[in-house]
This record gives sequence, C-alpha cells and structure tokens, in this order.
Amino acid sequence: MDFSLTSDQKMMQESLTRTLAEASSLDRVRRFAGDLKDRGDDVWKALADFGLAGIVIPEEHGGLGLTLLDAALASEALGRAVAPVPFMGAVLAPIALMRGGSPEQQAEWLPKLAVGEILAAAAISEPIAGARDGAGVTAKSGKLTGKALFVPGGMAAGLLVVADGAGGLHLVRGGAAGLTRSLMPGIDETRRLAELNFDGVAAEPLGGGPELLSALRDAGWVLVAADTLGAAEVMIDKAVDYAKERRQFGRVIGSFQAVKHMCAEMAAELEPCRALVWYAAYAFDAVPAEASLMAAHGKALTSEVGRFVARTSTEVHGGMGITDLLGLHFWFKRIGLNRQLLGGPEKVREIAAKLQGLAA
Repeated sequence: MDFSLTSDQKMMQESLTRTLAEASSLDRVRRFAGDLKDRGDDVWKALADFGLAGIVIPEEHGGLGLTLLDAALASEALGRAVAPVPFMGAVLAPIALMRGGSPEQQAEWLPKLAVGEILAAAAISEPIAGARDGAGVTAKSGKLTGKALFVPGGMAAGLLVVADGAGGLHLVRGGAAGLTRSLMPGIDETRRLAELNFDGVAAEPLGGGPELLSALRDAGWVLVAADTLGAAEVMIDKAVDYAKERRQFGRVIGSFQAVKHMCAEMAAELEPCRALVWYAAYAFDAVPAEASLMAAHGKALTSEVGRFVARTSTEVHGGMGITDLLGLHFWFKRIGLNRQLLGGPEKVREIAAKLQGLAA
C-alpha cells in the first residue's frame, strides 16, 4: 500500500513553490503588510494563472477538478510563502456550490471563480466556533440580518457564502444592498479579516443544510492546518540555518547540545502533523465517515505544535528573531491566527469529543 503523494502532486507543489518565490517574495509580503490599500491583486493573478483559483472546481466549469488533498498541498505551499491571498474562500465557496448549489448557481459562479475573475469568502465562523460580541446572522424571507466576524478575504470578495445561526448557508453578492464591510484588526499582517454587517441583505439559499456547513468546517480546518504546517516548516528551516551560522563563544550555536535539542524537538513534534493533515484531506473526498474527526484532530494538533515551533524557532534566533530584518514574525503571526480561525484547539477538541459521543 502506497501512502506517499503521487508524482503529479509532488510536481504541482514544487511548481507552485517556484511560482510563489517569484510572485510572493518576502519583500512583496512586506509591501502588502505595510499598505492596507494593497489587495495583493498581482499575487492572486499569478496564482489564478497557475490554476489555483479553480483547483477543486470541476473541469466542465473551467477548473482543475482536483481533490481537497491537492488543495491542502497548495495551502501548505502558501503557508511557507506567507502568501497574502484569500485561498480559503477559493476552496470553500466552490465546495458549497458543488454540494448545495442549483445548476443555475453553479453555471453562474463556478466559471468566474475558476479563472479568478471574482474572489469568494466564507463567513461561517459563528456557528462553528461560537459567536463573539453579539455576532451571528439570522435568515428570514430570503434576507440576512446580523454580523459575521473574522472572515478571511471578506473585504474584497465578490461572492460570499454566509452561514446563519441555524446552520443554513446562503449566497450573497458582493455588491448587495444593505451589506457593509469593515477591516478587523489582527495580528497577521499577511491576511485581512473582515467584519460583515447585514441589514436585510438579499441572499440565495443553498441546499445541504447543517451537513454542508459541517463539510465546509472540515475543509476549512484542513486548509488552516496545512497552512500552519507549511509556515512551521519554514520556521524550523530558518532556525536550523541560523544555528549553523551564528557564532557564540568561538563556535556556531548549532554545536551546542541545547540548541540541537531545540531543533530536533521541533522537527519531531511537527512531522506527525504532516501525515495527519494529509490523511484528513484525503478522507474528505475518499472516506467521508472519518472526515470530520480527522479534520478536527489535524486542526487541533497542528495548532498546538505550530505554536510550539513558532516560539522555539524564535528562541533559537535570540534577539534577532523579533526583528523585521529576518521577517520571522510573519510566519509567527500567521501561525497565531491559524490557531484561532474556525475555532481554537480547545473548541475543536470539544467538537471532536461530541463526534465520538464522549460529550453531550
């Protein structure tokens, strides 16, 4: 039995990594972080030309027709590059349309999403992770009222997939009357979070109900975990490289046993996350009965390990670790946001316990 990636998957990830090295260099990320008006359109166009916008969209609608595992591999590469792009919406919105949309909705939106003509965002946090500050959306007579918080890519999205408090899903056009958006402050400067306010906003219902929301939650957990996996890999690599060149007391610090142990422990803690995240992504399409639990485990474990790696890598760098010169803070903060997106590890473990019948 072969548990490795296919040659096509390896080739796709390597090619995407090369594309990101050119389109989303650290200097480009710095410019994005320093300018709130910068939407990163050039980065997204390069990735859309690569095919990333339609990675899970069927070929008949202009996409690549790949699986969530392929999307997770792409998310891993995006995390390594701390790419300032709204990738989660590019995956969750097509899944919502393919599983719950009408043929007319699919025909209208999927071809546009596949070529990156419009951006999509998913406002699903409240029914999954719990509402904060009175947030939550209610649906009545085809209109939405309330607010949704922590929506990645929500500021620029031309299509919104919105979950109401009962678990129903709705499509909202970006220019709909009564919809207002505001930028939420956050620690991660590589991604923008939106607060969406709905005041009697017209919406089109999607089929699927709470089951479809659960599927979007699972896919979101996998994508976030894969992004953290990629970001943590970079932090380990940077710590090892720094330990090989930084000299103290007449020798490189990597020769000290304590530093060796720190680097080895980071690698040992992160490696099991890779298999768990990849299997969770595989299960989403191939083993649906295991998908929710595997996604929960992947998100919870990677969130905890990611935080450990981010902290330890910074410690290996010493005072240099918090300087903008190295840019290590971009990966550190990205991991921090991923930990809380769609529920922190404590909340995710609570959901996993309920899935196993271990909690009411």
